[in-house]
Amino acid sequence: MKTKSPETKKISASKKAPSAQKIIRLGLHNLEIPKGAHKQRRVLGRGPSSGHGKTSTRGSKGQTSRAGRHFYLGFEGGQSPLVRRFPKRGFTNIFKKEFQIVNLRDLERIKGVSTITADILAEKGIIKDKAKAVKILADGEIKNPINIKAQAFSKKAEDKIKAAGGSIEVISNV
Repeated sequence: MKTKSPETKKISASKKAPSAQKIIRLGLHNLEIPKGAHKQRRVLGRGPSSGHGKTSTRGSKGQTSRAGRHFYLGFEGGQSPLVRRFPKRGFTNIFKKEFQIVNLRDLERIKGVSTITADILAEKGIIKDKAKAVKILADGEIKNPINIKAQAFSKKAEDKIKAAGGSIEVISNV
């Protein structure tokens, strides 16, 4: 009797038609949870032999061993917290005046206007809010004589405007 060698068996098995292989479509009905995706719940309070008996991994008595405990950030167990022990530094002046800064080089770009006010500066996009105070600083040069109305001027800006033949007018804050 003639027997087939193991090599011929392998060849004959691999020569199966592709239609004989089963095609499995992936879908929600056949998804499997990967191994290790769900950790088993720790069983607590089942006696000393479990390893989680007596205090059930919560240490000793007190606030931290109770259910529903919640502390705010920086809580130090009734001791005065670090943020309250440190001295306070700094000061916020409630009377501080905030100015919108305009330099002379910005004013030089405005053409065809003899008197410059906050309305014109807001229209040209040099300042954002015409209701807030404006201060003119001396950065840049001014060649044409212009009249400027603003809440404040630096000393150098005043000198440069007057040297160019212009005039300044300090108006009260709105």
